[in-house]
Amino acid sequence: MPDQKAKLEILCIERGLKMTEQRRVIARVLSDSSDHPDVEAVHRRATAIDANISIATVYRTVRLFEEAGILAKHDFGDGRARYEETPDEHHDHLIDIQSGKVVEFHNDEIEELQRKIAEKAGYRLVGHRLELYGVPLDGKIGRQK
Repeated sequence: MPDQKAKLEILCIERGLKMTEQRRVIARVLSDSSDHPDVEAVHRRATAIDANISIATVYRTVRLFEEAGILAKHDFGDGRARYEETPDEHHDHLIDIQSGKVVEFHNDEIEELQRKIAEKAGYRLVGHRLELYGVPLDGKIGRQK
């Protein structure tokens, strides 16, 4: 599937970004990720494809993608910036503080409650970010791969 472009790569091209081969690899790694990786994880995955990609290239590319609005940066309280493609639809995050796993979710009741809270305070809600932090109910500790 080397001729199939990753979603992130297509967005880069649409926004007029120059796509080097290393940027293509990084875009594919990010598009294929469902775990909100940090730069170090992106670098590990990218160098498995192209050993010549430096950590500095990953940092520059991630910053470029973020400035272009095609990558969303998150700080889930673990001291690492984590990334995901800018979502098409709003969602919130539940973070497992033991493993670092990030679960995306959408809940209409929470959305309505937030709108009501803003309205009651005299505001029209134009955006928000909700992050929930938890540990597994079963008490098992596992590391995310």
